[in-house]
Amino acid sequence: MLVVESYPLAVALCVITMLCWGSWANTQKLASQQWPFQLFYWDYSIGVLLLTLVFAFSIGSIGEEGRSFLLDISQASGDAITKALLGGVVFNVANILLVVAIDIAGMAVAFPVGIGLALVIGVITNYLATPVGDAVFLFVGVALIAVAILIDAVIYRRLPGDAAQSVGKGLGISIVAGIAMGFFYRFVAASMSTDFANPEAGLMTPYSASVVFAIGLLLSNAVFLVPLMYKPISGERAPMGDYFSKGNTRLHLVGILGGSIWSVGFCLSFIAAGVAGYAISYGLGQGATMVAAFWGVFIWKEFKDSPEGTNGLIAAMFALFGLGLGLIIYSRIA
Repeated sequence: MLVVESYPLAVALCVITMLCWGSWANTQKLASQQWPFQLFYWDYSIGVLLLTLVFAFSIGSIGEEGRSFLLDISQASGDAITKALLGGVVFNVANILLVVAIDIAGMAVAFPVGIGLALVIGVITNYLATPVGDAVFLFVGVALIAVAILIDAVIYRRLPGDAAQSVGKGLGISIVAGIAMGFFYRFVAASMSTDFANPEAGLMTPYSASVVFAIGLLLSNAVFLVPLMYKPISGERAPMGDYFSKGNTRLHLVGILGGSIWSVGFCLSFIAAGVAGYAISYGLGQGATMVAAFWGVFIWKEFKDSPEGTNGLIAAMFALFGLGLGLIIYSRIA
């Protein structure tokens, strides 16, 4: 299996994770006018699983280091598999709520608040479990990002009338999603060996843990997604029959593409964690907030009706995010 041993390479993989996690929701935007998010999300979940399998049977099964995917999954303990599955379930709760928030309030509010809050919680929990990196630089970086999140919330409070009302509802859902998402990464990390080149018996490599996680995500749709299909928080009902009768090849492929994009970031994040540490790897990946905000601001024009002075706040938000991420990177080599 492919094992990363260079910190600069690990950082590069985390940057790719950031780009993937901040961009996948554009596929939801592309499909949303024709396709309810509930139906989109089935394809998204399938895309996550397919990509993890591609990684597992390719770079996860070559080379002399570590264990190949089939060998690794066959020796995994019940406890390790349960933790990775639970990670998928917890993530799914958070992500479904995040997708609902995107549908209500747009990418630029759902991502900075939901994912930003998840970053703070996730970095703290993962650092306490495996303390890699200088705590001062790491947590100052996280604090700067937290301030950027507050600025983002201020920006959205400035939106006029009806937009502010929908944003308020989306903001609340984003907060709940962020709290849940802050914990999923730790469950998956706990199922993995800390030494990827010579993995501990009973624990899994990143490639196997990612597949089990994706299975947990897909299966838990029956519990968390199906109720929203028939009693949605926003929008109209989306019965399961519509998935087959109203969907077309393009819509299904867009959803699968969205899941695959997110899954690339997910797999690379854990592959990089062997060198960077789980807290740093997760923290850098969750810089996705900047990427998503960029899409929301400059491509989808979600701030076009905002009052004068908003551009300065947006600039401050991006600057704080950038500085915070830089400190997180530096914390490993300080």
